[in-house]
Amino acid sequence: MTVVVTGATGRSGRRVAEAARAAGLTVRPASRAHGFDWDRPAGWADVLRGADAAYLAHPADVGAPAAAEAVGRLAREAVALGVRRLVLLSARGEDQAKATEEALRVPGARWTVVRAAWFAQNFSEGPLADELRQRGELVFPGGEVAEPFVDLGDVADVVVAALTGGDRYAGRVLEVSGPRLLTFGEAVAEVARAAGRELAYRPVAARAYGERLAAFGYPPEEVTYLVDLFASLLDGRNAHLSDGVREVLGREPRDFAAYAARAAAAGVWVAD
Repeated sequence: MTVVVTGATGRSGRRVAEAARAAGLTVRPASRAHGFDWDRPAGWADVLRGADAAYLAHPADVGAPAAAEAVGRLAREAVALGVRRLVLLSARGEDQAKATEEALRVPGARWTVVRAAWFAQNFSEGPLADELRQRGELVFPGGEVAEPFVDLGDVADVVVAALTGGDRYAGRVLEVSGPRLLTFGEAVAEVARAAGRELAYRPVAARAYGERLAAFGYPPEEVTYLVDLFASLLDGRNAHLSDGVREVLGREPRDFAAYAARAAAAGVWVAD
């Protein structure tokens, strides 16, 4: 079985590619280095042709305005080329993502949507990790809202199970989360304990966070989108557990503390 993995060097795609190879699948990376660009549909056919399945992770947020059109177009082209098994990474509780999820459901596709809770790895990869490492503080509009942070290793394993599960997961939405609820402050405290250094969490309003993003050089339209996204997504709607990991994999999700210990051992929060 050959699976196309979009964003194969990114946060989720890299882990999906690793899990797929471990399961004996042939991985076809889909990135600009391999002739695939979400903004250049003319090159999609060369990557899709001859594959059996595809993992779709849009590089912008799944609810971003351009995501629905791009995912729908790719899904139609994939089905036309015989790639009928499609798994989309989506976000749990994100109303803006519904249009993208709907766009995946093209005639002839055996689709699955994996809706993930907030990634645990957001604390160790990307801008939030940089802020913790360099400043010793995380400024974020999470308030005191609780979130069941999910390990990306679990997300990848669920994706591969959906890709290889035949019709078992076709036409379904799978929601995945970690095993317990933590506020962002509690999560940072667990990171601090694992890293052996003082780290602080400072909650701010979504609009104030947008002002910080603008000062960092984010485009105005992206700032507006992110402010609206955080204001809705972090309103408490996701303060509950989902059983997708247990249902699909037959085991409990990985715990945040175990993730933090692994990341700390790798030195990701050591100050520069």
